[in-house]
Amino acid sequence: MDFEFSEEHLLVQEGARDLVESKIKPAAIDTDKNHMIDPTLVKTISELGYLGAYIPEVYSGADLDFLSYIIIIEEVSKACASTGILISAHTSLCCNPILQSGTETQKQNFLPSLATGEKIGCFLLTEPDSGSDAANIRTTYVEKEDAYILNGNKIFVTNGGYLGIGIVFATRDRSQGYKGISAFIVDLSTSGIEIMGNEEKLGIRGSYTTSFALDNVKVAKENLLGKEGEGFKIALETLNGGRIGVAAQALGIAEGAFDRSRAYAKERKQFGKPLAAVQAIQFKLADMKLKIESAKLITYKAAWLKCQKMQHSVESAMAKTIASETATWVTKEAIQVHGGYGYICEYEVERMFRDAKITEIYEGTNEIQRIVIAKDVLK
Repeated sequence: MDFEFSEEHLLVQEGARDLVESKIKPAAIDTDKNHMIDPTLVKTISELGYLGAYIPEVYSGADLDFLSYIIIIEEVSKACASTGILISAHTSLCCNPILQSGTETQKQNFLPSLATGEKIGCFLLTEPDSGSDAANIRTTYVEKEDAYILNGNKIFVTNGGYLGIGIVFATRDRSQGYKGISAFIVDLSTSGIEIMGNEEKLGIRGSYTTSFALDNVKVAKENLLGKEGEGFKIALETLNGGRIGVAAQALGIAEGAFDRSRAYAKERKQFGKPLAAVQAIQFKLADMKLKIESAKLITYKAAWLKCQKMQHSVESAMAKTIASETATWVTKEAIQVHGGYGYICEYEVERMFRDAKITEIYEGTNEIQRIVIAKDVLK
């Protein structure tokens, strides 16, 4: 086994770190306060190819491998989890299903504008009455002449506020359960799609989390993704990869909080000596590092398996679970290391604490991940 990054991966990491230090980190507090990522920053990220990281060059992508993409998410999320999930949801949840399940015409029609950031992608699966129970969706579609007509409601749509391209899931016949679900590629500026609101949230405040109403939305037949009835399968396959992106986001949050805690412990003096000289603080930092390195290993393993086109559903579930719970724990301890200052916004670990929790919830709650892992253990 080789645990070293290749030269290409090191270059990707260095480039991402440069972007973080020059653009993302200085804007992170304002991103949180203003509940949005500055459009100029989104443009910069697009120009660097980060929104098309592992999209082939023929579709205007950067043509990197999946591990490079995960490195980008991790590095960006060390400074700003909102920006990290912008890239992750766009790439894993919208670009990837088109790349994996789309026709050549669909790839040519949609991937270039997504890869270059002209359009921001999202994933419309969750509904008011179907979260973890994704097979219970109520959004319907019917066939009418040369199109499909969609009606229903979608919630918790990351990146939805950009009104770019969405992968929309709907059922033709609810009595068929998951077998009745199909997936569609939809331009969210289409007539009949209405934003019902962008949610105000505990964390990742710079990320749009949008609710939609779909009222007789006309979707061309050529925008059916895969075949009719394959929507649930496409959703599961998409989330398998997406969870590695969430793991990378969580890993980055944890690492960012750890870096700030270590620096603070070295600088802050109490009782005539640095906090880092106090064994209780040393143990906290040691435990942080232990958990982070464990999460990093399984996250990179899951990414490597996907790069090799090997089965990775269990590993992605484990990576998402371990990394997200590590992020929640590490950021809590980071506040404790900072003491009262940890509760103050300018020290950033307060924001990271708020940002971490969602990684245990979206793209499949950790309870769902444990079901996936348990099925594999007991098969």
